[in-house]
Parts: sequence; C-alpha cells; structure tokens
Amino acid sequence: MLGYYILLGAIALVSWLVSNQLKQKFHKYSQVHLRNGMSGREIAEKMLADNGIRDVQVISTPGQLTDHYNPKNKTVNLSESVYSQRNAAAAAVAAHECGHAVQHAQAYSALGMRSALVPIVSVTSGMSQWLVIGGLVLGAGAGMGLGYWIAVAGLAFMGFATLFSFITLPVEYDASNRALAWLKNKNMLSQEEYAGAEDALKWAARTYLVAAIGALASLLYWAFQVFGRRD
Repeated sequence: MLGYYILLGAIALVSWLVSNQLKQKFHKYSQVHLRNGMSGREIAEKMLADNGIRDVQVISTPGQLTDHYNPKNKTVNLSESVYSQRNAAAAAVAAHECGHAVQHAQAYSALGMRSALVPIVSVTSGMSQWLVIGGLVLGAGAGMGLGYWIAVAGLAFMGFATLFSFITLPVEYDASNRALAWLKNKNMLSQEEYAGAEDALKWAARTYLVAAIGALASLLYWAFQVFGRRD
C-alpha cells in the first residue's frame, strides 16, 4: 500500500506542476492582445462559419477553464475570461473548443467513442477503487471466491476510466491541431499571437497526458494487488 501512496504522490506532483504551468501560460498569453480585436466569441463563431457549421451556438459559461463543447445540445461553452476577451489565450481556447464541434460535424470516430463512454464512466469511476479494496479485504488473493470477483469488477470499472483517459488524448490533440491549422490558414493571428496560442494549447494537452498516465499506473498497481497475490 505504501508503494501506491508514493505513486499517487508522484503523479499528483507532476499533475500540479503541469497544471500550474498551464495557468501561468494562459495568464502570460492573456496579456498578448489580438491585432484583429476579435473576442473569443467572435473567433469561435467565425471558425464555425468557415467550417460550414450553422447549428452550433456559442455561449458563455461561469468560471475559469470551464470551456467545453457539448455535443448533446450543440453548444460551444466559453468561460467568462474567454468569451469576451481579445487575446491570444482566448483565441486558442475558443478555436480549440470549436475544433470539437468540427469533429462532431465530421463524425470523428474517437469523439464518438469518448461520448459513448461518458455515461458508463460517470457511474463506474466513483466506485471502482472501493470495489477493488473491498474485494481485497474479503480475500481476493485467496481464491476464486466472492472477494476475488468483487475486485475484478472494480478493475473492470477502473479499466473503463483508463480507456476513457486514453481515448481523450487523440480527441484533444486533434481539436488543437484543427484549431491551430484554422488560425494559421485564415491568418487570424500575428506570428507572436500564434506562437502564444500554440504554446498554450500544448500545455493544455499535457494535462490530459498526465491524467492518462496516472489512470494507467493506478490500474496496473491494483491489478497487481489482485492477481499478484494469487501466486
């Protein structure tokens, strides 16, 4: 168990460092004001229009770093600091979220897989670790009894969350690539503004990478605890 807490601590530290760096990057590039004077909302609406998407609405949502695309009601939700601001960071986020809308419109397979996993993961993720621990307490390593199958069920639930984390990677990287390609091809940003948007999105992507590695490490650790103890 000590090894698990050391692993959790290491992953949490890396996650904090990446998240902190991301916040610093967005703060830095929020000071780089756009020469075209467009707000995040205007950037988003133009990218949607340029991709022939007419049925997606751009709306403001409370909070910071709460930006997301909702495929259910087809809305690009931009946080207050992105929706009305006119800087490189806002342009990067707005274009990235529209990248998800373009994925949806073009039936990008990875996005469809992730959306299909959302209801499963929302139910299983909260109980997976408790099932594994409960199974171990009931003696999962002693044989094929009740404890073993409870632990295996917990691992299966944990596996869904891990799969979700890894499917999220291509979805997020692809959305950023679409955003950056559009910003560049349409000459939306100056060279300095584009460099800032690109750097900000790279750090945002790294948060998903750390999360995926953490999910896999946790799954492997608990799998060893369940199956390794049976030797």
